[in-house]
Amino acid sequence: MNYYLDLFSPKTAETFESSNKDVSGFRISRKTYVNNQNIGPGDRFICYVIKLQRMVGVLEIISKPFQDDKPIFTKENDPFVLRFNVKSIVWLPLEKAIPLREDFIWNTLSFTKGLAKTDNSWTWRVFGSPNHHWPKEDCVFLEKILLEQAQKQINYPFSEDDIKKLKTPKIRVSDKKEVSVSVPDEEEIAQIETAPSFEEEKRKSIIVQAKLAEIGEMLGLKIWLPNSDRARVLEIWKPKEDILLDELPLVFDDTTLKTIRNIDVLWIQRRTIVRAFEVEDTTSIYSGILRMADLLALQPMLNIKIHIVAPTERRDAVFAQINRPVFADIGGRQLSEVCSYISYDQVIELSKEKKLKHMTDSIIDEYSQYLEE
Repeated sequence: MNYYLDLFSPKTAETFESSNKDVSGFRISRKTYVNNQNIGPGDRFICYVIKLQRMVGVLEIISKPFQDDKPIFTKENDPFVLRFNVKSIVWLPLEKAIPLREDFIWNTLSFTKGLAKTDNSWTWRVFGSPNHHWPKEDCVFLEKILLEQAQKQINYPFSEDDIKKLKTPKIRVSDKKEVSVSVPDEEEIAQIETAPSFEEEKRKSIIVQAKLAEIGEMLGLKIWLPNSDRARVLEIWKPKEDILLDELPLVFDDTTLKTIRNIDVLWIQRRTIVRAFEVEDTTSIYSGILRMADLLALQPMLNIKIHIVAPTERRDAVFAQINRPVFADIGGRQLSEVCSYISYDQVIELSKEKKLKHMTDSIIDEYSQYLEE
C-alpha cells in the first residue's frame, strides 16, 4: 500500500463532504503521473486542505483511474475529470480538520520538525495532486491522528486569516455564467506589488529562466527568450546550435507577436507554442500575468499551457493575482483554469532529473499547481 497526497481547496472539501464521498478527482494533466505511479486499489490518499493548511481525511482507493466529465466538484466545467472510486476511512468537517501547524503535527512530520513555523520552505511538498512527496511514516502518523480526531471531534476555530481565505465572492461575467473570485485586500496588494529591489533577486530569476530553457532543450524542444534577457541567460545556459530561436516560427498578427516575444520562456515544437512561462523577477507579478492574459484575449482559440514561476513565499500572491475579477473571463475562459504556478525550487529540482531526454513536456505538470489544488 502506498500513500499519496490529495489536495482540496476549502470549496472542493465542502463539496466532497456533502457528497457520497465515493469519488476523488484530479486534473487530466496528472494522467501520466498517475499511470507511471500505478496508483490504484489498495493505495490511500492523505487529504490536505490548501489555504487553510489542514489535514482533513484519509481515503482508500478502490478502483483504477477513469475519466468522467460529469460535474461533481464544480457546478459546470469541472476540471477534475481524472477520477478514482474511493472509500472514506475518515473525513472531518473543516472546523475539525487539524491544522498542520499544531505542535503535535509540526514537531513530528519529517519535513517540518525543527523548522520555525514562519518557515515556508516545506510548502513545495503540497504542489500537484496526487503526489508522493510525503514519506510513508509521515502518512501513517497522519492517518492515526486523523482517526483519533474522528473520535475526539476537537474544534479548531478558524482564525481571522482563515475566514478571509474562505470568502470567495462571485461575479457575473455573462448572462449564463457566474464565477468565484478573490479580491486582494490592501495587505495582499502591498505584498504583490512590492518587488525586491536588490540584484540578487534578479540573478535568481535569470538562473530559473536559464533552467527552464535548459529543461526545454533536454525535452527536445526549441526555445524562445526575449531579446532583453538573452545575454544574461546565455551566461548560464549554453544551448546547442539551432535550439535558441532568432525568429518565432508563428503566424499571428503583429500585436499578438509583440506580446509573445516578451514572454520570458517559450517552449516551441515546429510551429506550435507548447508551454509559456513568466518568471517573476524584480518587477510586479501582475505584469507577467497580464502578458499571459493578453495572449489568451488576443488568441482565444490558442490552446497552450501557461505557467507563472515565482519563489515559494510568493505563491499566494501569484494566486491572488490570477484570481482577480479582471481575469474571470478571457475569451470564455478563466485565467485560473489555464494558468498554473511553479516554484523556483521545483524548477531547480526538475532540472536535475537524469531521464529528461526520455520524457515529454507533460513532466512539467507534475511540478505545477492550480488555484483549486
